[in-house]
Amino acid sequence: MALLDFLKKRSGGEDEMSFIDHLEVLRWHLIRSVIAVVICAIAVFMFSNFFVDDIIFGPTRPDFISVKWLCSMGQKMGIDGLCLKVEPKFQETTMTGQFIASFTVAFVGGFILAFPYIFWEIWRFVKPALSDKERKGTSGIIFWVSVLFFLGVAFGYFILTPLMVSFYFNYKLSEQIQIIPTFSDYLENVIYTTVGIGVLFQLPLLVLLLAKSGILTGTVLKKYRRHAFVVILIAAAIITPTTDPFSLAVVTAPLYILFEVSVALASKIERKNKLENPEEWS
Repeated sequence: MALLDFLKKRSGGEDEMSFIDHLEVLRWHLIRSVIAVVICAIAVFMFSNFFVDDIIFGPTRPDFISVKWLCSMGQKMGIDGLCLKVEPKFQETTMTGQFIASFTVAFVGGFILAFPYIFWEIWRFVKPALSDKERKGTSGIIFWVSVLFFLGVAFGYFILTPLMVSFYFNYKLSEQIQIIPTFSDYLENVIYTTVGIGVLFQLPLLVLLLAKSGILTGTVLKKYRRHAFVVILIAAAIITPTTDPFSLAVVTAPLYILFEVSVALASKIERKNKLENPEEWS
C-alpha cells in the first residue's frame, strides 16, 4: 500500500500513470545512472596504471601521507605496530587475475566518481512524490549525501586501509612465513573499507528521513545513547584490524560523531513537529 501511495503522489495525486509507466520512468533513471558509471569507468580504465600504482597501492607505501602520520602517532604513543616496516608486494595466481582486476578498479572507481549523479537521478524519481514543504525541508540533500559519501570514502582510504595493511603485514606467526597476498584479495579489502564506509556515513541522513517519517525520534535515540555507543564500539572493533586502543579510538570517534549528529537532527525534527502539532504530542 505504501508503494501505491508513493506512485500516486508521483503522478500528482491522481492515478494518471500506471504502475508500468512508473517503472518505465525509473528504468530510464537507472539507465542514465549506469551510463554515467560506464563513462567514469572508461576514464578510470584509460588511466588504470595511475589509479593502481598511485591510488590503490598508495596506502601500502611507508611514505604515504597517512601511513607516515599513523607511524608518527604510534611512535609517540609507544605503538610500534602502526608503522609499516616493509613495502608489501602482491601477486596474482591466475592468468586472468590482473585483467579482471582492471575492470573491477574501473567500475568501482566509476561508481565513486558518478555517485553524486546516481543519487541525483534517484532523487529526480522520488522528488515528484514530495509535497512543497517536504521538498523545502530536503533542500541541499544531494550536496550533503555526496559530502558524507566522499568523507566516508576518504576515511576508509586514508585511515582504515593503512591500519589494515600495517597490521596484517606486521603480524607474524613465524619468520619463515612470507606474506605475499594476491592483488585481488587486497583490492577486495580496499573496496570494503572505502565504498562500504562511504555508504555507512549516510547514517545521519537515514535517521533524518526516519525522523521526518515519524518512525524515529530524538527522544528514543537519546534514551538508547549508551546502547548505541556499545554497538558502535563493537562495530569499530570489527572494522579495525589492530587491537591497540589508539586504532580503536580513531575508528570509533567518527562513527560516534555521526550518531550524535543523527541525534541532533532527529531532535530538531521532533521539536519542530511538537510546535506544529502540539495536540499529537500532548
